[in-house]
Amino acid sequence: MFSRVWFVVLPVPFYFFWKLLWLRYIRRKYIRSIPTVLLEITPPREIEMTPQPMELFFNGLAGVLKTFNPLEEYIQGVLTALFSLELASFEGKVNFYIRMPKAFRNLVEAHLYAQYPDIELTEVSDYIENIPKLVPNRDWDLWGTDFELVKPDPYPIKTYKNFEESVTGEMIDPLSAILEAMGKIGPGEQIWFQNVIRPVHEAWGAKMGKPHVDIFTGRAKKREGIFANVGADVIDVLSSITKGFFGPVEFAAKKEEKAESPLEFRLTPVEKDVLKALESNIGKYVYSTKMRFLYLGKREVFDKAHVSSFVGSIKQFADFNLNSFKPYENSKTIANYILTKSRLRYRQRKIFRRYRDRDTDGAKFILSSEELATVYHFPYKSVVAPSITKAVSKRGQAPANLPVG
Repeated sequence: MFSRVWFVVLPVPFYFFWKLLWLRYIRRKYIRSIPTVLLEITPPREIEMTPQPMELFFNGLAGVLKTFNPLEEYIQGVLTALFSLELASFEGKVNFYIRMPKAFRNLVEAHLYAQYPDIELTEVSDYIENIPKLVPNRDWDLWGTDFELVKPDPYPIKTYKNFEESVTGEMIDPLSAILEAMGKIGPGEQIWFQNVIRPVHEAWGAKMGKPHVDIFTGRAKKREGIFANVGADVIDVLSSITKGFFGPVEFAAKKEEKAESPLEFRLTPVEKDVLKALESNIGKYVYSTKMRFLYLGKREVFDKAHVSSFVGSIKQFADFNLNSFKPYENSKTIANYILTKSRLRYRQRKIFRRYRDRDTDGAKFILSSEELATVYHFPYKSVVAPSITKAVSKRGQAPANLPVG
C-alpha cells in the first residue's frame, strides 16, 4: 500500500526538512561572506547620564532593518545585519567592544558619537585570536553558558529606570556589579560576556506582545472547539427526555450576566505596575538577542568561584513580577552520570566555537531597546571600578578658522 502513495505522502515532511537544512546552510554561508570589523570603545571619564542615550543608540541601530524579497531570502540567504555587543575582561582589565558588518561602521560610529561626543572608537584585531582555537586543551580550561528568560519575551526585566537610590534619588548603575565581577579575576584568567543582536520588525509588538496584554487584562477570548459542549448538550437532552415522561418540561431561565467591574478596580497595585511595564515594553524597538558568558583560565589558576560571582551579578536584573535571566541548562558546560569527560569537552568546545563565530544557535529571546541599554551601556560616574579603561581627554574638533599652509 505504502509503495503506491509514497510519492504523495513523503514530499510534504521532506519539503520542510530540506527547507530547514537549506536555509541553515545558505544563511551561514551568507553571514560568513560578510566582512566585519571590531571596534574597541573607550568611554568618557565622567558620564553624568543614565543609560538612556544608549537606548537612543539602539533605536537608531534599528534603521538597518529591511524587508527582503523571496530571491534574497530563500536563494541567497540574506539576513538582517547582526551586531555583537561584548564585554571582555583580561586579567581584570575590562574592555567594551562592538562587532558589526563593515558596511554599517559609519552608522554605528555616527549614532555613538551623537549620544557620547567624547567617546573613543578604535578598530582592533579580534581578542579571541589570542586564545588557542581549541579550548579546553592542556593549558586552558573554560566554563560557559547561554542565558534565557524565565517568562515570555514581552515581560521586561528590571531596567535602568528602576535602579535608583530611594533617599538621594541617585542612579545606581546596574552595570557596576557586572564590572566588579569581571574586574576581580587575576593573571591567566579571562571573562567574556556577549550579546549578539538582530533588530526585529516593529510588528512584533502587535503580533507577539499584544496577546499577553489581552491575557493579563482578561480581554483574550477563550477559543472553544466545535465539540467543546457536545457532552453537556447530550446530558441536557437526555435529562429533558426523562423529565418529559413525568410531566411538563420547564426550561431553565436564562441567567443574567453580572456587569464586570472596570479593570482598574480588578487589578492590584502590583498588577497595575506589571501591566504598565508590559505595555511600555512592547511599544519599543526590539532585538532578537543571543546572550552568552565564558570564563577562561589557565589550569593552574582556574577558579569556578568567578562563575558564581558573574551569574550572581546577572540576578540584579530580576523582577519576579516581571522577568529575569537564568542560565540555559542545555548549554551549561557540565556533564553527569555517563561519559562525563567526553560530553563535557564537547559542550565546552561547542560554546567556545559559537562565541568565536558570534553564532546565534541555541536559546534566544527578545529584548527591547530599553532592556538592551540596561544590560550594555557605558558606566555612570558613580562606578569607580579601576578595571575600566576610560578616555583621558575630551574629543574635540579643529577650529574652523585654522590656517592651511
